[in-house]
Amino acid sequence: MEIAEIGEFGLIRHLTENIELKNPETKRGAGDDCAVMEFGEGRQVLVTTDLLMEGVHFDLQYVPLKHLGYKSAMVNLSDIYAMNGRPRQMTVSIALSKRFTVEDMEQFYEGLQLACDAHGCDIVGGDTSASLTGLAISITCIGDARKENVVYRDGAQATDLICVTGDLGAAYMGLQLLEREKAVFNSQIKNEKVKIKNDSEGGLEFQPDFAGKEYLLERQLKPEARKDIIEALAKEGIRPTAMMDISDGLSSELHHICSQSHTGCRIYEERIPLDYQTAVMAEELNMNVTTCALNGGEDYELLFTVPLTEHDHVAAIPGVKVIGHMTKPELGLLLVCRDGTEMELKAQGWNPLK
Repeated sequence: MEIAEIGEFGLIRHLTENIELKNPETKRGAGDDCAVMEFGEGRQVLVTTDLLMEGVHFDLQYVPLKHLGYKSAMVNLSDIYAMNGRPRQMTVSIALSKRFTVEDMEQFYEGLQLACDAHGCDIVGGDTSASLTGLAISITCIGDARKENVVYRDGAQATDLICVTGDLGAAYMGLQLLEREKAVFNSQIKNEKVKIKNDSEGGLEFQPDFAGKEYLLERQLKPEARKDIIEALAKEGIRPTAMMDISDGLSSELHHICSQSHTGCRIYEERIPLDYQTAVMAEELNMNVTTCALNGGEDYELLFTVPLTEHDHVAAIPGVKVIGHMTKPELGLLLVCRDGTEMELKAQGWNPLK
């Protein structure tokens, strides 16, 4: 069987479904944003890890190393918040080739440190190795939460409200913008329309067209984990019934929550939060903006469900939008379009193994 047939999450499920947890301290293994362990005193330890590969997850032709360090930390911090926890420690492992210098790695670590400082997380170790295939980054983040506060993906009920934070699709549009300008640059290099200068001459003559689209670039290159939302929910006394971060696309994440909570869902197209620049960029590229918001990924916003009785409280939190509600599983996963028609919500988010 080709791995692409079952995809990333199918492969993880296939490899881990028969693993038996032997230690009583292990409360939850593979299948959520973090593994969960408990060592007494009513607090649980959250552990998440992410692997980022050059050429798959990032392109150094347009991603500055400082931004890459920042984003590498944020994708892990976001997983801790998706469990309603607080990040505490981080380990960083890097495999790199001889083309990188000490100064390059200083830039990478400067970005890492900026992210960790902003979220009160300590960098406590890691590993380095040589690589023959480009830069590889593996980060493990450790967090904690009180046992009663940890939120999984499987707690949603059929009448719960579906909420998202921020806006969706901007990171994907930022990626499309960067890829477009990269293609223009490479074409001009090929046709000798751009002169590559040496350092003494001041670099390149090429100037990418990013005017008016700075927000899209920021969302792609410098995402922010939603610590503020976790703090706001705690202040309001709201504990989500299910939650995860939006890394692979809203449609895929909803499928995960519905599958693990044994529910269906109904979301409304008109309620999906979009930024103006996202809509303009989608129109420029002749893409459907709703499709981009549903399937783009890398927004690192939070998707969560709350009981219907919490509507007024959660709707009052800045940056949170109620976009639909959970249903009985037999009703399926549906998108209600602006004209009132209903469409099946398909999991078409990013799959790195296809």
